[in-house]
Amino acid sequence: SLLSESFFLTISKDDVTALQCKVVCLIQNGSFKEALSVINTHTKVLSSDVIAFEKAYCEYRLNRIENALKTIQSASQQTDKLKELYGQVLYRLERYDECLAAYRDLIRNSQDEYEEERKTNLSAVVAAQSTWERVMPENLGLREATYELCYNNACALIGQGKLNEAMKKLQKAEELCRQSLSEDSDQNVFDSKKKVKLTNAEGVEHKLSKKQLQAIEFNKALLAMYTNQAEQCRKLSASLQSQSPEHLLPVLIQAAQLCREKQHTKAIGLLQDFAEQHPANAAEIKLTMAQLKIAQGSVTKACMILRSIEELQHKPGMVSALVTMYSHEEDIDSAIEVFTQAIQWYQQFQPESPVHLSLIREAANFKLKHGRKKEAISDLEELWKQNPKDVHTLAQLISAYSLVDPEKAKVLSKHLPSSDTMSLKVDVDALENSHGATYVRKKAGKLTGDNQQKEQGQGEVKKKKKKKKGKLPKNYDPKVTPDPERWLPMRERSYYRGRKKGKKKDQVGKGTQGSTTAASSELDASRTASSPPTSPRPGSAAAVSAASNVIPPRHQKPAGAPATKKKQQQKKKKGGKGGW
Repeated sequence: SLLSESFFLTISKDDVTALQCKVVCLIQNGSFKEALSVINTHTKVLSSDVIAFEKAYCEYRLNRIENALKTIQSASQQTDKLKELYGQVLYRLERYDECLAAYRDLIRNSQDEYEEERKTNLSAVVAAQSTWERVMPENLGLREATYELCYNNACALIGQGKLNEAMKKLQKAEELCRQSLSEDSDQNVFDSKKKVKLTNAEGVEHKLSKKQLQAIEFNKALLAMYTNQAEQCRKLSASLQSQSPEHLLPVLIQAAQLCREKQHTKAIGLLQDFAEQHPANAAEIKLTMAQLKIAQGSVTKACMILRSIEELQHKPGMVSALVTMYSHEEDIDSAIEVFTQAIQWYQQFQPESPVHLSLIREAANFKLKHGRKKEAISDLEELWKQNPKDVHTLAQLISAYSLVDPEKAKVLSKHLPSSDTMSLKVDVDALENSHGATYVRKKAGKLTGDNQQKEQGQGEVKKKKKKKKGKLPKNYDPKVTPDPERWLPMRERSYYRGRKKGKKKDQVGKGTQGSTTAASSELDASRTASSPPTSPRPGSAAAVSAASNVIPPRHQKPAGAPATKKKQQQKKKKGGKGGW
């Protein structure tokens, strides 16, 4: 304790052991300035060989990294503790190559319980190289037994751009961390707000590199955006933009915040201003602008923005996107122009490369698909030139020439292989009898055995479907010949005379008292037997007297029609849906 050390120092002020103990006690209490002051005060007693590690450690914790490095290098004997601290100092100075060599030496020459920690530090150095220096990391063969190792490997994958693999590693690291901290912490250590709050703790800034500190500020701005703190997000992103005017992320965060506020036009304007001021970094900004235009439904304007990115015009992904978008807008000419420009670029810089030939193939197929056979000829000729054995391309070329130059098509058709070489060994009978066949053609002259018996009537007889008997009218008389005009409407029949205008049907209530319509009906020549039969008027005497001579139902108008019609009319009055 400090009390016991002070007791010894009162007896002997220059006692080396007591001074060393006092320095160690101050370091354990986090009093690094006081410890360093004791060391500097007693330089004669506490020489660099005696107190080198403690002095360098205090300087390291006080963020005096260069001083710590000099202290370590000036020590006459490089102990394991100094080598360990030397690796930490090199990492803080971002001298990753030297740091990697230092940790490899430590792992190789040390045999204690701290091997796992050294491997974790080694993986952190590799991750830093991959992330900040874009160096392809070597496979160290470290087993991902801890969440720290797993997390560092994920960081290395992020530096390589392997984001999908990195996501899996991070999820695994999260699970391992939950397992290791489940006994000590009941809180969710991956809660975003809590993580950001931890970065504000005192002394954290000394443990992180400049780029890590910048990343934390970016995350603070993003967290403010996702938690709907619009003003805080604008403040943080504006501050970041002033610190790093050429950096993309602050502008993208501001644009994203504007989009969340439904101010898409203002967001696009902000991105456009940045692209004009920093043309070297304009590609990603323009991609974002195009995405916003598509979200607004302005596909053609999005295509114009994408085509302004010169360094990406020939990329297959860009060509595919533009052709798809132009096809959606039915602008086939612009889509073909995109193909042409990309093919010309590869023709100039990477002729006959796989990408070049692939673009020619896609361009030819696209033109043929949209009926542009004449324009596809040059592409097909180039493909056939590269591979004269490609029969499919040759067939496409002949088909295209057949509409433009038939003679040329005939000349090219001579290069097609003969039918014998192109024939396929297929068993036609087996194919026709397969389950997949939808139609089997029967050939004459091949009927044998059971088939011949069936043809001669000695085999099975096909079952005929029974036809349902139609329903006949109730008063059907098979002895009476049906009316041949029974299917025609009444007004279209030859014996229909029409109705007299201005006179009612039965003249009920007219004439002298006691008179009936029967007399007048008998005097009517149209009612004689020689006249064609007409439908009796409802309620007339003729309907009763001539009942025996009336043609049965479905042949002529049914005799019982008036009564049925009355019933239906009564149903109609009651709200029912009647009908004959």
